[in-house]
Amino acid sequence: MAESNFVDYVKIYCRSGKGGRGSMHMHRAKYVPNGGPDGGDGGRGGHVYLRGNRNYWTLLHLRYDRHVFAGHGGNGSKCRSTGKDGEDKYIEVPCGTVVYNADTGEYICDVTEHGQEVMLLKGGRGGLGNWNFRTATNQAPRYAQPGEPMREMMVILELKLLADVGLVGFPNAGKSTLLSAVSSARPKIANYPFTTLEPSLGIVSYRDNQSFVMADIPGIIEGASEGKGLGLRFLRHIERNSLLLFMVPGDTDDIKKEYEILLNEVSTFNPELMDKQRVLAITKSDLLDEELMEMLSENLPDVPHVFISSVTGMGIAKLKDLLWKELNSESNKLQAITDQQNIVHKNKDINILRNELKAMGEDEDFEFIDDAEIEDLDDFEYEEEDWDEQK
Repeated sequence: MAESNFVDYVKIYCRSGKGGRGSMHMHRAKYVPNGGPDGGDGGRGGHVYLRGNRNYWTLLHLRYDRHVFAGHGGNGSKCRSTGKDGEDKYIEVPCGTVVYNADTGEYICDVTEHGQEVMLLKGGRGGLGNWNFRTATNQAPRYAQPGEPMREMMVILELKLLADVGLVGFPNAGKSTLLSAVSSARPKIANYPFTTLEPSLGIVSYRDNQSFVMADIPGIIEGASEGKGLGLRFLRHIERNSLLLFMVPGDTDDIKKEYEILLNEVSTFNPELMDKQRVLAITKSDLLDEELMEMLSENLPDVPHVFISSVTGMGIAKLKDLLWKELNSESNKLQAITDQQNIVHKNKDINILRNELKAMGEDEDFEFIDDAEIEDLDDFEYEEEDWDEQK
């Protein structure tokens, strides 16, 4: 994956800006012997935002820009001048990005729409100047508040592809071949297992200039939901698909049993995937005759199915019709709306998270900012004030 342009997993360090300190200046002007306090407030620190951008399809741009620092707020000054607010930082991510805390595995947020903005870290509030603390009994306060400190977090950005149809099957089931036959995508095709090492997207043309998006993920094996093979690493990409196309070769000894194994892995990974529409495609059917296909149809699971051959084109048109019908069915549309509104992202187990980081090469040490570079904000005495009452 390090040599690929498709990056769907990256760890970055984010830090918001610290708030500027308030000023404790006393007004001095000619012919004004008792000017009183006029210290201004400090500016707020910059926020860190995530912003969805449909022009990105991978997290590659963040692999080489792993430190995101927002600007610090300016200090207050005389004449009740407020310090400048820190510069906000925006992290552009492709639609379908999920964010987790890299230290705890806790789910943070989900970015699904173009232009959607989510505040990841809030900047520190600026401190109040001494002008805010003047009272009838304390007309010349010589203290002010420091700004709130910055916040920092190590986060994991995980991309889950947005597609209409997701291909699910064992290695060498013909997923990549089908994608190359129905779209302009050119995934790697070979006669050995795990040829596909990264997800591929293809736009499938249909009648009347209509189309839908198909996603090919690496083959999964029995036990993939527990971390075996490559399946666990890519199963997340089918969580956003509207429909799942299960693919089983026609020369399999027991098609129904193989389908049930695939279904069990998917349900173990995320039980909510069982609510999605499912279609079964029996691939490599050019090796079967009509009589054998009729006999096999009697033992197939109770889902819409079609016999296809990506090499000869057998059943491809029928498969497109079936997929389009299922995608546009009322039940599927209602389910898609429900999934979009109520999709649940679970927190990651810390041990699984560490294994993922190690497998993706994201466990290297980060270079953090030296504490000596952060100026000391507490170099003057101040009185503790209630933030909620003052601001």
